[in-house]
Formats: sequence, C-alpha cells, structure tokens
Amino acid sequence: MTTSVTTITRKDKRTRLLKIIRTMRNYNMIHNFVHQTNPQEFREALETLGPTFIKAGQILSTRPDLISPEYVKELRKLQDNVQIDNYETVEHTFLKQTGQTISETFASFDKEPFASASIGQTHYATLKDGTKVVVKIQHPGVEELVRTDLALFRKALSILKFVPDLEVIDAKETLYQIQNALLNEINTQNEIKNGIEFYNLNNNEGIIRVPKVYEEYSTSKVLVNQAMAGKSIKYLIQQKAKPGSQEAIELEQTKKYVARTLVQNFIKQVFKDNFFHADPHPGNILFHHLNYKEEINDKHNYQQTKSYTKTFGNNQIEIEKAEELPPYRLVYLDFGMMGRLTPALIDGIAQLVMAISTRNPRSIGEAVLAVCNRTGKVDEESFYEELGLFVSPYLKMTVGQIDFTDFLYQMIALCRQNNLQIKPEVTLLFKAFGTLEGTIAQLDPNLSLMDVARPFGIDYLKKKFNLRNSFDDLALQTFGSIKDLPSMPQKISQLLDIMNSSQARLTLKLKDQNKLMYRIDQIVNRIMVTIILAAVILGSSMLVQGSREHSPVYNLGVFGFILSLVVIVLMVIGAFHRRWKDKHHNK
Repeated sequence: MTTSVTTITRKDKRTRLLKIIRTMRNYNMIHNFVHQTNPQEFREALETLGPTFIKAGQILSTRPDLISPEYVKELRKLQDNVQIDNYETVEHTFLKQTGQTISETFASFDKEPFASASIGQTHYATLKDGTKVVVKIQHPGVEELVRTDLALFRKALSILKFVPDLEVIDAKETLYQIQNALLNEINTQNEIKNGIEFYNLNNNEGIIRVPKVYEEYSTSKVLVNQAMAGKSIKYLIQQKAKPGSQEAIELEQTKKYVARTLVQNFIKQVFKDNFFHADPHPGNILFHHLNYKEEINDKHNYQQTKSYTKTFGNNQIEIEKAEELPPYRLVYLDFGMMGRLTPALIDGIAQLVMAISTRNPRSIGEAVLAVCNRTGKVDEESFYEELGLFVSPYLKMTVGQIDFTDFLYQMIALCRQNNLQIKPEVTLLFKAFGTLEGTIAQLDPNLSLMDVARPFGIDYLKKKFNLRNSFDDLALQTFGSIKDLPSMPQKISQLLDIMNSSQARLTLKLKDQNKLMYRIDQIVNRIMVTIILAAVILGSSMLVQGSREHSPVYNLGVFGFILSLVVIVLMVIGAFHRRWKDKHHNK
C-alpha cells in the first residue's frame, strides 16, 4: 500500500458498481439473503466483493436477531484476507492523526503487526515510561472505501429494483443495522469511549481486569491500549488433568470459580451498570495465571472485600471481610460492540427474569410485551397462546441445552408475526447472554446464568420497591374509595333503573372478530356473485333460444354467456391464488 490515501475516481466507482451488480446477479445474492437460503453461496458472494462486505458479513454473524442460525454459522467462516500495510504507511497514518512521529511517542514499536483485519492492524509498542501497549492503526482509505461501497450497494439495489419488505427477514432493518455498525466500526472514537467507561466500571472487580485506554495517544483512526497478558479462555476450557488427582480437583475449582465470576460480573454489568459487553466470545476474554513476580506487583489488588451483616442484640452491624484472590485473572478485550440499557428496560428485563423463574407462559408473555415495540394491532391473548406453545419445550430444558441462536431467531419471528418488535438493546442482551452461556456451560455445566440472575433480579426489584411510597399510594386509593362510598347507593339505584327499563346493553367481542367479519363478508359477496351469475346464465339461455341467430337479442345472450364464463374463470384463478398464498405464508 502507498503512504497516501487513494482517491476513488468516478471511473473506479463505475467499475466497482458494475462488479457489485454482476456479483449480486451471479450469486443470486439478494434472493438468497431475503429468503435466508443458500448461506454458502451468499458467503462466497461477500468474499468476492471484498473487505467492506466481508466485514459486514462478520458483523452479521454476531447478530442472530437479524439472520437465521444457518446464516450465522456460515458467516462465521468469513476470514479477513487483507494486505498488511508497510511500516512507512503506518508511520504516515500515525503522524497525520496525532501530529507526532512514532519515535517521539514510543520508546519502541514493532514494525511487523501481530494481527491484521479489514479495518486495521495492531502492533506491540512501549511508551516512554516503559508501559507495554498495543497500537491499532486503521488502514489508509478504509473510511472512503466503506462509505463508497455502501453508497454503490444502495444504488445497485435500486437498479435491480429490489423491494426489501417481505419474506423471512426484515431486509430494510437489517441493511440499516449493518450500515450503522460498519460506520461505528471505522470510527475508533466509539471504542475509545466504550473502553474508558468499561474500565472505570469493571477493572479490579475481583479477578476482572480491563486494559487501560490511553486517550491522549488515540484518535479516530488510532487506538492505544494497555497490553494485557493472557490466552483465550478456551485455553482454560481445554485444560485436562488425571481424574481424581489433586491437579484435577484444583482445575475443576478454578473452572467453577471463573464461571461464577463471569456470570456475576455480567449480571452486574446489566443490573447495576446498565452497560454491558455485547460480544463476550472466548476470543474477547483472556485467562492469565500470575507468576510470582506478577503476584508481588499486583499485591495492592490482591485482597477483595466482602461484606455481610451480623446481629448483636437488637442491632445489625455490617462487617467487611478481606478474602485473598486466586492467582489468576480474567481480562476483557474489544469494546467495539457494547450495549446500554435504560431504567425502563432494566425493569422489564428484571420482570422477565422473574417470569422465566416461575415458568408461567402468561407471565413470560406479559414480560415480553414490556420489552417490545408495537408495530401494529396486537391480539395479546393470541400472542400469549402462541408464545406458550413456543416456550413450553424450552421450560423443560436446562439453559445449557438451549441453542440460543435458534431460540432468539424463532422468538423474534414469533414477535414479528404478532406486530411486535423486540427492542434492539434487548436482542443485543439476549445475544450476549447466549454467547456467554456457551462459555459458562463448558467451564461449569451445572451453573446457569438464570440461577445467578434470579437473585440479582429480586434484589433489583426490592430496591425499586419503595415501601413508604407504596403505603402513601395505598392511603390515597383508600381515601378515594371512602370518599366515593356515599354515592354508591345512588349509582346502584341508577343501574337497576336502566336494567328495569330494558336500556342495558351487553357488548361481546370475539377473538379475531375483524378477521371473522371479513371472512363472512367475503362469503356473502361470493354467494351474491354466484346468484347473479346464475341469473345471467339463465337469462342468456332464454335470449339465445327465443331469438334468431346473429340477431341483436341473440348476440346479447351470447355476450352474457361469455361474460359469465370469464367471471367464473377469474373466480377459480383467484381461489387457487389465495390458497397458494395461504399455504406459502403458513410455511
């Protein structure tokens, strides 16, 4: 690559547009995506279109709320195949972004990156004070390439007259979500802000560690983070020892401790911080066993404090007890995809946790409605019934047995059929929940996120419940009822007078009443058309038989026959078309 940003000319754009259109046609790309068919063919199309589309596919693979489980699994196979920028290019980008040279900023800087992806590449470096850091540098021209590709893709859709408002997925919403995710990905400022906030909320929480973001060295295209030691948590999951040995016992205890720590910290992120890591896959969580020197250096964080309440006579005193941390740490990485929840959503999620705990389908349905937007008229009773049939098999499973990717996709489809849209923040939480649950199940199969979430949910609801306010509300309601008591005999007398004078009216509303009335109206219309057709055919027969051939009256009778035949054919075709649509819709 060159040391300057390559300008995309009009000719380049025209050539690129033609390639996008040709690829979309050759791979039947849009049809496959809208109908969620042939995921392998769709993945190959993305690879043909290059870095922007590969990155879009990778983002899609983390969104089981938008695409089918088959597409999620296939798009996870996408691998970045990008050219590594040479050191001169990296140096030029850093200077242009920060106004300083690499040698002025760092005591040392590895010229060869240890990782490279579609957006940028990452180098090890050392600050002037000796702090080890990792420096992520964005590839030149990435922002212009992404924006150009997105604009050209939208233009290609309009040329191909694509109408993305049907079938298996909401294509308009999906394209909108991917566009936002890509534009956020190329703006490092988002990751900087997320990293700082997550560091302040979670670093030194027990064994949890978060890399520090060096904001003074970071820009919209440069990110400098503290270097963290450790291997992917997969390393711990894959560790084995001889059954029954002391090593095996210690390893099992470590895995259980780490599993519970991950769950408790995640639930804290949700219910306390309202700001959670939305992509906690094993590659974004490191496990590091401290050596003796690191234990000594980490001594100021080597004690964690737990508090408990003890009763002395009539007094309750809170006692703090220091407990020694185990000699290992968990490190969170990559803060590009984060979730934020409002207090109202947290209330709804807490209610949902409680409802799932009771295993009552109706309670679950009411809780789901609280975390959904209504996109049309909702038949709540019908939704409760359908949801009950859907969740019943899952309520008999342990959380570890549930395929969360498939569960989330089907759940969203069920909501969409009932004019409900689960709020994006909640679907992101469900997705993160499922991702973390997969890791937890491998560390400690007997531990469930729900088991730990339930006490957090109860505690949250207790804190929200203000006893004094509740008594005040009850007192106001009681006062209002007492105030209305003197007028009750008069109201009862009026009701009896109305009933006695035959003025009372009882209104019944049937389930799916509008649909039923529409069907009845259709049936009545068809009966009327049939009667009219029978009359036309009978009258035409009388005209033909009672007149001379080719006379005006005779021709009128023949015209009646032809018109009746055309109407009958159209009715038959219409009936078959409706049956085909109903059959296709039910699939």
